[in-house]
Amino acid sequence: SGRKASRPQLGTSAAIDAQGRLWVAHAEAADQAGAGPALSNIVLAWSSDEGKSWTRVGPVLAVPEPVEANGEGRPKLAFGRQGQVYLTFTRPLDKPHTGYIRFARSLDGGRVFSEPVTVQRDLNISGHRFDSIIIDQRGRIFIAWIDKRDGDAARAAGKPYRGAALYYAVSSDDGASFGPDVRIADHCCECCRAALDLTPRGEVVAMWRHIFAPNVRDHAMAVLPPAGRPGPLTRVSFDNWRIDACPHHGPSVAFDAQGSRHQVWFSGGDDNGGLFYSVTPAGGRAGKASRLGGVRAEHGEVLAAGQAIAVVWKEFDGDNTKVVARMSGKPGVQWKQRVVASSNGTSDHPHLVRHGQAIWLVWRTADEGIVVRKLET
Repeated sequence: SGRKASRPQLGTSAAIDAQGRLWVAHAEAADQAGAGPALSNIVLAWSSDEGKSWTRVGPVLAVPEPVEANGEGRPKLAFGRQGQVYLTFTRPLDKPHTGYIRFARSLDGGRVFSEPVTVQRDLNISGHRFDSIIIDQRGRIFIAWIDKRDGDAARAAGKPYRGAALYYAVSSDDGASFGPDVRIADHCCECCRAALDLTPRGEVVAMWRHIFAPNVRDHAMAVLPPAGRPGPLTRVSFDNWRIDACPHHGPSVAFDAQGSRHQVWFSGGDDNGGLFYSVTPAGGRAGKASRLGGVRAEHGEVLAAGQAIAVVWKEFDGDNTKVVARMSGKPGVQWKQRVVASSNGTSDHPHLVRHGQAIWLVWRTADEGIVVRKLET
């Protein structure tokens, strides 16, 4: 006999389509009979009234399968230039900390989705997880993920290897096929998602938590071309956090219209740990890092829309979890900060989406559901 599906999982992604509708994607446990790995489906919903009401779409998967939807891992949602709906997710495998990167698309606005395909070409039972997706200005799909194949091979050969690697693949035909697996860098943190954004010139940039020798977990950045090898990595945080573990706390990066790079990241260690923000002008030197919130600030995101910059993060005050937003109408100056949402139950990480020249917060909580806030600068 089947069992009743449990309540929705909180790991949610969001995006705005060409009609200005807000879409969200999340996993829900699927009915299943007997034992075996937990099966899920991916459900979409859209709203045209800033989250006051929702129209449910899906489920996406004709055949439910395991879907990672917690912490740094969740189904990801993006739109093509002609309204194509793209979804990526990680399918966990039976062996712990392993998975495949999966992709599905809809060419009719979300009514029908293709059968999911595995993106990465390495089909060994290894860690291919924590997917990120971005669409460039020409409609090409970039999918990046954390990959343990090289570490597995090194250890099998008796050689040392720090952490995991970061890979990506590109589709130039609207997701009908993907190019080869391309390694961005060796020695990245094992469970911190990578961040992707576009520069004003249309370049795709990745930022991730790197493991600098011997075991310093600071952040790096690289440009990802649509073909060929990525550019050299650039170190972009200098906290010298030495920890032999993964903090499950990926960074966020955004480029404004002038090409300045805004970044948010988490760092621990000593009394200097916390959540930080900095801005680096195009072609200039990195700005001084400023702390965001108090010692319990976590899971920050940054987004640029025209002249507007927004930074959000979660922070527990002893009673409630609040989402704090810092907004600026001019990059890096005239900041306004306020609490924009709160909950006394469990919650997802806060996420930012661009709506034209505006920036919205989307935050899923167990008690309030999907909270949407337009952030005023």
